[in-house]
Amino acid sequence: MPRYKIQKRVPSPDLKYSNVQIAKFINHIMTQGKKTAARKIVYGALDIIKEKTKKDPLEVFERALENVAPILEVRSRRVGGATYQVPVQVKEHRKESLATRWIIGAARGKKGKAMQEKLAEELMAAYNREGTAFKKKEDTHRMAEANRAFAHFAW
Repeated sequence: MPRYKIQKRVPSPDLKYSNVQIAKFINHIMTQGKKTAARKIVYGALDIIKEKTKKDPLEVFERALENVAPILEVRSRRVGGATYQVPVQVKEHRKESLATRWIIGAARGKKGKAMQEKLAEELMAAYNREGTAFKKKEDTHRMAEANRAFAHFAW
């Protein structure tokens, strides 16, 4: 048991929108330390969203993350030689990181367009409760529901 609580580091808000969630999203997009390229991708995607939907891109972004964030997930738990998939509630910080990861993964999985366009499409799809990332959430919830009988093994 640690003697002290480790402080959670919060990144400083991004430059354009002054939003911490977008700053975290940029950090998730970033590969090989190329933050400028990651910013260009995210801001470009938000500009595309603004053009296509005529809505505030920040609102679309936040609602998309909210729609994709899971409430339940399954965790493997070993009990007496058997492994059970136990449904557990997802903590708040994990919800955000899973939603971010699923949206970025779905955008990277698409073929044939620039990353800005793919990311914009995936964010708009998540905003409208459709698309690959939202399907991933639905599958996760379905899995948790199917294994509800093992909920008493939760720790």
